[in-house]
Amino acid sequence: MKTVKVESLSIAELHNYINHAIAPRPICFASTIDSAGNVNLSPFSYFNVFSVNPPICVFSPSRRVRDNTTKHTLENILEVPECVINIVNYEMVQQASLASVEYPKGINEFTKAGFTELPSELVRPPRVAESPIQLECVVKDVISLGEGPGSGNLVIAEIKRIHLSDDILDTDGKIVQHKVNHVARLGGDWYCRVTADNLFKVAKPVTTIGIGVDALPKAIRNSNVLTGNNLGQLGNVEALPSDEEIEAYSQTDEIKQLLDATIGDSQTRDLQLHLKAKQLLDEGRVNEAWKVLLI
Repeated sequence: MKTVKVESLSIAELHNYINHAIAPRPICFASTIDSAGNVNLSPFSYFNVFSVNPPICVFSPSRRVRDNTTKHTLENILEVPECVINIVNYEMVQQASLASVEYPKGINEFTKAGFTELPSELVRPPRVAESPIQLECVVKDVISLGEGPGSGNLVIAEIKRIHLSDDILDTDGKIVQHKVNHVARLGGDWYCRVTADNLFKVAKPVTTIGIGVDALPKAIRNSNVLTGNNLGQLGNVEALPSDEEIEAYSQTDEIKQLLDATIGDSQTRDLQLHLKAKQLLDEGRVNEAWKVLLI
């Protein structure tokens, strides 16, 4: 494994490592306005949500690595502490990238990137009509993290109003995750896209206490078939199937055939049982996987 001493890197080298390593990053497409009424629109991938009570987003318009200058977004927020965070999806990602061009102050990136200004209800900066989710925010604080090239400026923005496109909602008015068609920032020129076929769920252990990987039988914990993810699934259960459940499962046609085919060959039987359990785990059928492994 390569080890890199941060102090030995140039800012540009460090920037490259960090942006490739800490990814994917959601994109804050921030619209701001200065005291003279000039609108600015720019994307930032140093961005996330940090609280829901109050609802707080934080993003960072860093100083330019090239010449240590500050960005118009930061300058505008210091004059008018308001912004709209417009969520970027795949349909608008190329235009959003175009808005990151360093146009002179006073140039409206809405116009340059071909976006439509939509008046906000509570704040002065306009919304991006093409964005599926628009967050009107009041800036609570700006925290400078340094004065040198690449130094961040944490913009702490409180969400005051949320606008949601009908196209991404279900009949109850809730967001359908795959309908947003999110994109996220990686290193260099790389982005990624969140589509229905690459979404997956991980059971969240918030209401139960999982037994933990350390509680798994040694033969399971040291399996040559099961992955770390599989062990995490097995360790996330609160209780194991009963002996009666295991016996009943062993009498199903598929399992009976597996057991009959490996009579007298315990090594092959264990291998086949672990392969079957892995298949079930990869399908999210954790309880059935446990039954197979405990036969």
